[in-house]
Amino acid sequence: MFRRRFWWSLLLTVPLVATSHMVMDWFGYTLDFPGVDLVGPVLGTFVFLWGGWPFLTGGVQEAKDRQPGMMLLIAMAITVAYSASMATSLGWFDLDFWWELGALISIMLLGHWQEMKALGQAQDALAALAALLPDEADRINPDGSTETVPAGTLAVGDLVLVRAGGNVPADGKITEGEAELDESMITGESRPVAKSAGDTVTAGTIATDSSIRVEVTAVGDDTALAGIGRLVAEAQASGSRTQVLADRAAALLFYVAAGSAIITAIVWTVVGSPDEAVIRVVTVLVISCPHALGLAIPLTTSLSSAMAARNGILIKDRRALEASRTLDAVLFDKTGTLPKGQHTVIGVATTTGTTEDVVRIAAAVEADSEHPLARAIVRAAEDTGARSHATDFRSITGRGVEATVDGDRYAVGGPARLRQRDLTSPVQLAEDIAAWTGRGAAVLYLVRDTDIIGALALEDEIRPEAREAIDDLHRIGRKVVMITGDAQQVADAVAADLGVDEVFAEVLPEDKANKVAELQERGLTVAMVGDGVNDAPALACADVGIAIGAGTDVAIESAGLILASSDPRGVLSIITLAKATYRKSLQNLTWAAGYNIIAIPLAAGALQWAGISMPPAVGAILMSISTIVVALNAQLLRRVDLKPTEPGR
Repeated sequence: MFRRRFWWSLLLTVPLVATSHMVMDWFGYTLDFPGVDLVGPVLGTFVFLWGGWPFLTGGVQEAKDRQPGMMLLIAMAITVAYSASMATSLGWFDLDFWWELGALISIMLLGHWQEMKALGQAQDALAALAALLPDEADRINPDGSTETVPAGTLAVGDLVLVRAGGNVPADGKITEGEAELDESMITGESRPVAKSAGDTVTAGTIATDSSIRVEVTAVGDDTALAGIGRLVAEAQASGSRTQVLADRAAALLFYVAAGSAIITAIVWTVVGSPDEAVIRVVTVLVISCPHALGLAIPLTTSLSSAMAARNGILIKDRRALEASRTLDAVLFDKTGTLPKGQHTVIGVATTTGTTEDVVRIAAAVEADSEHPLARAIVRAAEDTGARSHATDFRSITGRGVEATVDGDRYAVGGPARLRQRDLTSPVQLAEDIAAWTGRGAAVLYLVRDTDIIGALALEDEIRPEAREAIDDLHRIGRKVVMITGDAQQVADAVAADLGVDEVFAEVLPEDKANKVAELQERGLTVAMVGDGVNDAPALACADVGIAIGAGTDVAIESAGLILASSDPRGVLSIITLAKATYRKSLQNLTWAAGYNIIAIPLAAGALQWAGISMPPAVGAILMSISTIVVALNAQLLRRVDLKPTEPGR
């Protein structure tokens, strides 16, 4: 709308300028044709009513709402300019003002067009999210054939084929096939994620290397992508303390501008220059329009929300992002945030032979087991490339498993297995086992007939990125605290491994919020990072609640910020974004306010005695330049790097 009105107003302003007696005097030419004196009133009225209509209606609405601001100032300025111009055409004044009215409205329209364009570009994140969904999907019929259907017609329970390089059309679960999926548009993580049968997939992600079959579990507004879109829209529309400050400043500026205009009119009339009074009043009203103030915060808000979404950070509450700038401590719930939730072999001891043999044989015995500890042992053997084949596999509930390897009967199990066979741990293993159990590791024994030939220690593997996250938080001076329901020795071992500053161990779920309050009572501003139902009260109690995106709906609902991935390094990205957004907002507010402090006296003619004056059109140009400066400064937010480096780099 502003673009169309700008071009038409500019086109009509050209003859207004060309037929202005002032402009003709400047450039030494003459235009004289029948009706030349009607060009100004006719075209000027059209420009005023049609080009200025958005400002006139906006000003009326602000007056009705008793929230005077930018539109009311512009409406007052162009109304005064039009009235003075028409009075001149009727012979009541001696002001050649039509061309300045046209230029004024054209420049105002240009400024609003660019403002809307900047905001539109910042909100492109929503359009980008919508574009991730394919228009069509290959639905698999009950007879095994496929048909191409509009993606919008898919229903829960449908089976779809996602080809290599294709986008997943809806949330679902893989029923057949394996593929690496590019989830960067959802989580911000650049590395493809391996998925296989039974794993969930999200609408909009891309199968990079092979085809998979997916059973649809959610469509339309119920998909994760739609939820992200809602969060981005809400974040861009939500306010913050800085926005409240900007709104108050804009409202205050209206009264300052109106008061300055009245004083200007009185002073210039008293000194005997009513024509100059009109010019100065219009210039004051124009130059004090809070364009820059009006754009300062909404633009940084929109840009930061879009950047956050592209980097896997979803903002539910702008105030939570704002508070992240001043965090003193970050409290991580251990489960689901720091460990992978996947066990790994951390130690092997043997009474005879080599540790490689212990791992190889134990993996062969556990090969057919689905227990998480068994999977960890098998992965350890695969990493070394040493595998053996077992026969006569048997699982004994609560006691472990047994099988035949290389003609010998082996069993793998914990202390309960030893008690069942009346076996005691060999002295050779005592030191290792004491160290393992002291840090809370699970210990499994490899038994051949009645001899214990080795032991393996397994722990929930710490994410490599968790160490990076904690190191980064320490680097910027933040205290890192871990909270867990695990035993003290388990928590202490993990804390020592990660370099955590403080540990709350053996904490019951209902007491987690109390620990947050305990930190706050020390005068600390606390962020809580968690993913479980029992984290929800603590997330709500914290100054900033950060939910891991893989967590439960309850935890996500209780948090102000959400990490779409499970990467704890996202906490540093949040703090970085919060600081950058605040810095840009403050810079924009300072510029917008400072500009008006200097510009309003000049517009009122305070330096006219020194030969320095400011025509209304120049005031409009300066006002637009101020807006452009704010917009360009906000765009520099895009240069902030929120991507964490790969672990170990």
